[in-house]
Amino acid sequence: MLVEAGKDESLHCCCRWMGGFSGRAFQKSFARIFAEMNSKLFIVMAVVKLFVAGCATQRYQPSAVFANSVVTPVPKSNISPTETELIQRAFVQILKPFDGEQWRELFDGVSLAGWRETDFKQGGSVAVTNGLLVFHRGQPFVGINHTSEVPSLNYEVAFDAMRLDGSDFFCALTFPVRESFCSLIVGGWGGGLVGLSNVDGADASENETMTYVSFESGRWYRIRLRVTEQKIEAWIEQKKVVDLVTTGRKLSVRFGEILMSQPFG
Repeated sequence: MLVEAGKDESLHCCCRWMGGFSGRAFQKSFARIFAEMNSKLFIVMAVVKLFVAGCATQRYQPSAVFANSVVTPVPKSNISPTETELIQRAFVQILKPFDGEQWRELFDGVSLAGWRETDFKQGGSVAVTNGLLVFHRGQPFVGINHTSEVPSLNYEVAFDAMRLDGSDFFCALTFPVRESFCSLIVGGWGGGLVGLSNVDGADASENETMTYVSFESGRWYRIRLRVTEQKIEAWIEQKKVVDLVTTGRKLSVRFGEILMSQPFG
């Protein structure tokens, strides 16, 4: 998982991920992850819970993980909430559970076991606080990498993400596709761009996967990524936002420190 500093002076987001991987039945899930970036008045916050589900292409059936999330509005206040208040607001909001069985936690809620901090040159720090992963802003990146083997085909990743404030990057996930890697960008380039970086050398702002979503602060969005033999697909809530046939296409990660998020982070 990667969180990037944006251009706004203040940005808050939270994500809740669930995930697992499968060749057949190998499945795992992230617990909540909370990310914070702070430089001067710039703050990025994310709480994440991730599911990654494996799928067998020959008898694949679309999963029903996209039950509508339950949205609890964040109370408005003229006083800037403290970090503790922001974490609490994100934590107490109720979300419908993801459908499916045999999920196992990837984050144990007390340590970074199974993860390592991404070694960005001027990266921020990561801590575990109240069962959440807290990411302190780097220059400009902060992130974590999964340390176990991950699948490269026939798997899904699903997670809930929320931006609490601001209007720029609040989520990016780098993932494997066969022998290559790619990144799903959510809320980039000013806060609304969604797409894949890179396709045939073009990043998410310059290829056909580019689309725009008007993200509301204080609302959970259920995001799902599916990687199969012929396609990369992604949904935000019930809307399909990426439907890319990968046959004959060159997939890669944008040049620079983001490469360090490979293979999964």
